[in-house]
Amino acid sequence: MTSIMKKFTCIVSAAILLSACSSLQLSEGGERVRVLDPSDVSSCKNLGRTNTSVTARVVIDRPIDTIAKELEIVARNSAARMGGDTIVPLTVIEEGQQTFVVYKCVNPDG
Repeated sequence: MTSIMKKFTCIVSAAILLSACSSLQLSEGGERVRVLDPSDVSSCKNLGRTNTSVTARVVIDRPIDTIAKELEIVARNSAARMGGDTIVPLTVIEEGQQTFVVYKCVNPDG
């Protein structure tokens, strides 16, 4: 291996390890946000949408369940910042992106 190839391999390996170690965390507000089905939010107030995205590929494709979990964390944190307490997935996951609808279901008029 050439010196350049060794450096490149080290950099890529470090990036993969760092990305695996850095995980998204729910905020305090995000911990209170639920994920429901559309049929469960008929009496809730629609607060809008949140478009979420995470890295879908780091040299190789990341597992879809990991991507889904991270998108949900981002959406729950975003919903909390919007004053919501519930999210419903609106779109399917595509290239590390997904849109959720944000609702306020607990005391929606207050």
